[in-house]
Amino acid sequence: MNLAGVRSDVLAGIIVFLVALPMNLGIAQACGLPPVLGVVTGVTGGLMVAVLSPSRFAVSGPAAGLVTIILASAAQLGSYPQLLTAIVLAGGIQLLMGWLKAGRWIALVPGSVIAGMLAAIGIMLIVQQLPVALAFDKTHGQFSFLSLALTIVSLTILFGWDMSVVKRRRMLSMIPGPLLAVVCATAVLWLAADARSTVKTVMLPELASVTAWQAVMNHPDWQSALLNPRVWTVALTIALVASLETLLSLEALKKLKDQRPEPCANRELYAQGAGNILSGLCGGLPVTSVIVRSSVNVNAGARTRLSVLIHCLLLLAAVVWFSGIISLIPMPVLAAILIATGYKLAAPKVFLQQWRQGLFRFVPFLITLFGIIVVDMLSGIALGFVTQLLCNMLARSASSSPLRRKKAS
Repeated sequence: MNLAGVRSDVLAGIIVFLVALPMNLGIAQACGLPPVLGVVTGVTGGLMVAVLSPSRFAVSGPAAGLVTIILASAAQLGSYPQLLTAIVLAGGIQLLMGWLKAGRWIALVPGSVIAGMLAAIGIMLIVQQLPVALAFDKTHGQFSFLSLALTIVSLTILFGWDMSVVKRRRMLSMIPGPLLAVVCATAVLWLAADARSTVKTVMLPELASVTAWQAVMNHPDWQSALLNPRVWTVALTIALVASLETLLSLEALKKLKDQRPEPCANRELYAQGAGNILSGLCGGLPVTSVIVRSSVNVNAGARTRLSVLIHCLLLLAAVVWFSGIISLIPMPVLAAILIATGYKLAAPKVFLQQWRQGLFRFVPFLITLFGIIVVDMLSGIALGFVTQLLCNMLARSASSSPLRRKKAS
């Protein structure tokens, strides 16, 4: 690789790191876990996937789409070590899926079901993060006005940075929106000295020694978890949803950057499985290939996987040497980042797009969405899949009916 290529990869790695850091912290916090575990996930699982993935540009780490699953699974299993066991088992299931060449079956999942799943995740993200964004106190029925102000400032920046007037200006578009939101919200909090105590900030331990790392890293509970059928159900759910999100991300990435030869979906499942095994063993969250970070990587000019490796190493450096600075970040800005992510997944245009594709696409979309919200992820996807099959049968029956043929003639 020439010097220009290395320079491009280093710059892209720095930009991806600036986007990934607040996202990783916010996702772990949204799961009800210490924010540092989001960085642990990005360093361990993300680094493993970066080494093994067939894609040069895909960036893996904790995903907002799995927050709702982690929350429900943690409540169902009752302990984090059992959840870690499920994450390691999910990685094993992904390895098995890769060996069985299950990557090719992604094409069989109806688009309406995928859209319904993503929209449901978006709605649940927004609902879960509103109390954090407002710093709502259930005991006294009050919320922090400063937290509300920080949330509004952050959301204004995040949505404003997606406007075409900003994207057309190259210098502005190179600044990651999440990073700008974090910097501005932290500055506002620092200036509001009198009300600062009403806003929670990120709490990161000092991780400059091996002992400090061991203190924050939990480990799977093999003795009681392996015989628990609920652990296996959670593992299967994580494996299926994480694999689906990863393979969809790879498909979307193909439209952004041509790769020859094209990344093999089954090899990607191997990489994701290995990443989840390592992340679970180290106390981290599940990893997936994330299209937001991957697209940032491509747009920043990445040429090889060196950019992804640099982003992982910078995450490690951030929590080892700069945990004090990161601890100044207000929690409402992390909630705002996830709310903005949730809105993009469940924006009104998503519903309009599905409606325009006809009733036989819109109904399975809604069934999937409400099934996931009301029941759970796997049940909602199964309901949507069955509904789409029935709608396809009805569509064929309607198109082949005698009355329809008579009108056509």
